[in-house]
Amino acid sequence: MSDSNALSPQDIRARQWSMFIHFSILAGYIVPLAGFIVPILLWQIKKHEHPLIDANGKNVVNWLITFCLFAVVCWILALVLIGFLFLWILGILNIVFAIIGGLKANDGQVWNYPFTIRFL
Repeated sequence: MSDSNALSPQDIRARQWSMFIHFSILAGYIVPLAGFIVPILLWQIKKHEHPLIDANGKNVVNWLITFCLFAVVCWILALVLIGFLFLWILGILNIVFAIIGGLKANDGQVWNYPFTIRFL
């Protein structure tokens, strides 16, 4: 008896690559700037293979741009000391959002990061 909900190998690979794009944000905590470069490279290389990869890649890039803007604002606010707390919170959100996005992508979903400005 065949399962009508069975995924094709292409769908499985798309889910995995989408998950890798989200999780690659975490590379920036090991190698400086890798958390920005690796997700964008993976998305650019794989976005034409499946719509799920393209949609998740756009969400990640939108988050990365928003993250940079928020980080600049936090550094400016650091002049009055409150920005250091916001930088810490932003770093935690970056980790949590990447994990949630990766897990959702592995389930075949496109999860929009909260607080994200849509550029793409």
